[in-house]
Amino acid sequence: MEVKMIRGLSGLLLMGILLFLTGCQSVVTSAAQKAWENRSTEDQVTDAKIHTGILDRVKNKDKGLLLDIGVDVWGQRVMINGTLDDNNTRSEIKSLARENSRIKALYNEFQIVSKAEKEARREQKEKGDDEKSGTGQAVNDFWIETKIKAQLLANGNVSSVNYFYRSAQNKVYVIGESGTSVEKELVLSIIRETEGVKSVTEYIEVTSASY
Repeated sequence: MEVKMIRGLSGLLLMGILLFLTGCQSVVTSAAQKAWENRSTEDQVTDAKIHTGILDRVKNKDKGLLLDIGVDVWGQRVMINGTLDDNNTRSEIKSLARENSRIKALYNEFQIVSKAEKEARREQKEKGDDEKSGTGQAVNDFWIETKIKAQLLANGNVSSVNYFYRSAQNKVYVIGESGTSVEKELVLSIIRETEGVKSVTEYIEVTSASY
């Protein structure tokens, strides 16, 4: 109980520092969410550095790839996915991700698609289009992510801040941490039952540990 209180105070302190430095509303929301995560403040900072490092290395290779890939980190476990049009690029991004020695596990879930499919998805991501109607697989992907977010937020039995998820070609990939196996199954059930989802690949750890 005492450790949990310390963790909560650490999270609030982190939020206060971010607010002082930026005064940005988006940072307010992000910091408030982090204060409620199961991850320790130390893990949050380490994961953020791993995440930023991977994106920077990919950007230095080809900044256009940032429109194709997704990178999520939880407890130094990294999930990379998205749509690419050749295996060489997939291997290169995997190698770039592995350059950080703090990574405990790397889950490579890239899908190889045609150049036309890749460009269509890039266009939708640039527009930020999460509407259900329209043409192209990308419309469905971003709509699915928005729908999942709303459903997890609305469910009082789920700590939605403890999960990161992405849809690519209607296939959803999720990483994070559940307090119980019951919560994990509930999260997966919500995602599987979301309209348009074809499959779910999960890297969710179950832990009863408290901080």
